[in-house]
Amino acid sequence: MIPKADILIVGGGLGGVAAALAACRAGRSVVLTEETDWLGGQLTSQAVPPDEHPWVEQFGTTASYRQLREGIRQFYRQWYPLRAEALALTDLNPGAGRVSKLCHEPRVALAVIEAMLAPHRAAGRLTVLTDHRPVAAEADNDVVRSVTLEHRHDGGRQVTVPARYVIDATETGELLALAGVEHVTGAEARSAYGEPHAPDEAQPLNQQGITVCFALSHHEGEDHTVERPADYDFWREYRPDFWPGPLLGFQAPDPRSLESVPRTFVPNPELDPLAVSADQSADAGDKELWGFRRILARKLHRPGAFDSDITLVNWPLNDYWLKPLVGAGAETGAEAVAGARQLSLSVLYWLQTEAPRQDGGTGFPGLRPRPDVTGSPDGLAKAPYVRESRRIEAVTTVTEHDVAIDLVGPYGGTKYRDSVGVGNYRIDLHPSTGGDNYIDIGSVPFEIPLGALVPRRVRNLLPAGKNIGTTHITNGCYRLHPVEWNIGEVAGALAAHCLAEDVEPHQVQAEDKRFEEFARGLDRDGVQRHWPDVRGY
Repeated sequence: MIPKADILIVGGGLGGVAAALAACRAGRSVVLTEETDWLGGQLTSQAVPPDEHPWVEQFGTTASYRQLREGIRQFYRQWYPLRAEALALTDLNPGAGRVSKLCHEPRVALAVIEAMLAPHRAAGRLTVLTDHRPVAAEADNDVVRSVTLEHRHDGGRQVTVPARYVIDATETGELLALAGVEHVTGAEARSAYGEPHAPDEAQPLNQQGITVCFALSHHEGEDHTVERPADYDFWREYRPDFWPGPLLGFQAPDPRSLESVPRTFVPNPELDPLAVSADQSADAGDKELWGFRRILARKLHRPGAFDSDITLVNWPLNDYWLKPLVGAGAETGAEAVAGARQLSLSVLYWLQTEAPRQDGGTGFPGLRPRPDVTGSPDGLAKAPYVRESRRIEAVTTVTEHDVAIDLVGPYGGTKYRDSVGVGNYRIDLHPSTGGDNYIDIGSVPFEIPLGALVPRRVRNLLPAGKNIGTTHITNGCYRLHPVEWNIGEVAGALAAHCLAEDVEPHQVQAEDKRFEEFARGLDRDGVQRHWPDVRGY
């Protein structure tokens, strides 16, 4: 039996988890659902190490996100055989990957997330329903009354959960469609907001590619070659018009310049991982593929503890953009996921059998897929990495004019009266289903306006992830791990605040006095709402 909930959170990714923590912290009863059997979304079931800004160790996140990061580091310190020099590091990077200052295994993040939620589950405030996906929603008079969820494995068993507030933390904004909430998909026309990088006409099915990530270790002298994928011949010959060669190859565009740049691939390099610096503002780090998203560095540990690193494959080679994930029907969406899985399996098979080696040979048969790392039978992530969701038609829409460095200057950017968080990342759009190459634009440290979390019409549904009021362009910098967590935490806190004060989100956003009262609670909880202004005194 599902207990009644003040707040129903549909989607157990980073935004959903942060929303649940905030709502439970405020004493509210919460039901949190998740389509897979792992909470954590892009950090766990999608197996993506966190993409973060270069100041993340000092500021620019919420206190609870820092708690998550420190919990991950502490897990390694407590349970892994780290060598003394690594154990002493306050800024330990377990994988010594170049994409992030905290590259780590998905299961470690899962363990820490479960630990953070455990007290609320024990207190009876939080009910978690994994393996449940939303299939219907009941809404009337601008209010969502309930959501019906279906168990993925239990014979299609369904449960309907009523709640006073509903938070859409799904990866694709599914509740927006199910509940009839006004939303957009794909690329807006340039006429909508005057964005320089928007297309002339709206392209709702032009969406960033998805990626099915996978984990690999390498064992020289062994043969772990997988069965030849069904679509391998297609992917082996596939050459996009905007690509410098076959997609299955080590030559790919530089996302920022679009110039053809070779990537290198050397498993288990001898470089001391303590010498690796992860700072995307100085070096994107994506030219050396093994170390780019490495999630376990064997040389950080005592000799003999591990016979290989573990790396995470989320590379130009396995971005899938042939079909859109949302907006073209469930069948097309399922075909997109299946296609992305076949592409990743084909990348794996190509690496094992045909990829050029630096010694002049071909193939790395010692590459071993790691289902034990991803929690899946084949070593692929449980779910695809989704970069772009349905997005609400919001009270406030963040556009390129608010964040692009070429438009606002290096110290510019919109400062919001109703800021509820901060973030920073380049406007990073991957190749799209509309045939676009990378669109990678410099951006400034930005704020998250509460108005981007408030739908124009619906009164009790809040977004908690990539479904906020951004555009196709600005989604490219608001979609990363710490920003999603911040958005989710604010959504959970806002729902709890509205219940406690008998107000609605629109009132909190529009009325200065009500917003200031809500903001004081965020400040107490450690939600950084503005970038620091450091000056003499």
